[in-house]
Amino acid sequence: MNKTVVNIIKYTLMLGLGGLMLWLTFRGMDLSHIWEKIKNARFGWVILSAVFSFIAFISRAYRWNMLLEPAGYKPLLKNTSYAVMFAYLANLAFPRLGEVTRCGALSKKEKIPFDILFGTVIVERVLDVLSLFIAIGIVSLLEFNTMGKFIYDNFLVGMAAKFTIVNMIIVLSAAVASTFVIVRIIKDKSESGFIFRFKKLLGGIGTGLKSILKIKNLPLFIFHSIFIWVMYYLMIYACFFSMDATSALGVRQCFLILVVGGLAMSAPVQGGVGLYHLFVSSGLALYGVPLDDGVAFATLLHTSQIIEIVLCGVVALILLGVSKDRDSKMSHAK
Repeated sequence: MNKTVVNIIKYTLMLGLGGLMLWLTFRGMDLSHIWEKIKNARFGWVILSAVFSFIAFISRAYRWNMLLEPAGYKPLLKNTSYAVMFAYLANLAFPRLGEVTRCGALSKKEKIPFDILFGTVIVERVLDVLSLFIAIGIVSLLEFNTMGKFIYDNFLVGMAAKFTIVNMIIVLSAAVASTFVIVRIIKDKSESGFIFRFKKLLGGIGTGLKSILKIKNLPLFIFHSIFIWVMYYLMIYACFFSMDATSALGVRQCFLILVVGGLAMSAPVQGGVGLYHLFVSSGLALYGVPLDDGVAFATLLHTSQIIEIVLCGVVALILLGVSKDRDSKMSHAK
């Protein structure tokens, strides 16, 4: 099947999933009532929420620079920040597209090999997943019953039905096919063609992955890894005060919303559309927030983030285009 057709099908399915989640969330609700709640929100808190989100962008870019330095490259923080913001914009079009686009953008701007950039991005993604699991563990300790109920209601119910014989056959077939491909790549000795390029990409990714073992200032790197999530937390906490229904919620409740929101945003759906609204409103409902208020809050927070991503992404794309390309390779790097 043509690659373009496959991508169109994948995009349509993901968009359809987001649309289904939106329908499930807003089903049976008075949309005009929800709109009134959003219009009456205290937008000063929403703006402050967006500021925390922007700071997280910069912190993520700084951490990326720290991963690139051991590989022998020192890009300008502004260019790395532009690439990160552009990546978030690209992810709105197609999930995980941003990981490729930001590597491509910074590779062109700073003359850094794409494969090395991609390796460091993989490190970032592993750290993000690890951080999310740590956050899940913390919130499970703080809000054991509440988190347990959320997981049961949203994940476990009906999960057993998904493990059918057909699914097992598909998984087994995929494993056999993957093994065959890996063996074929290892045995191939050619110095041209797809397999050669693939090996070169793996080599660059390996270099990127090794960078975390050579971080010059590990405490600062760990600080930024935590700081990014602190900013995400404050982004939600500030937005709590924008609506009466959520203004009384506290530290522990915000932690749970951070986790469930993170789970929604990690799903293969453009910008977490639909799933974010469903998870966040469901999480708030566990604390007695009426469902329509929860949906209004999730819509307000998610929409403000989308607007910020679009504005920052477009500006970043323009600035990447007008700024001069440079060679960021460090002269002392081996």
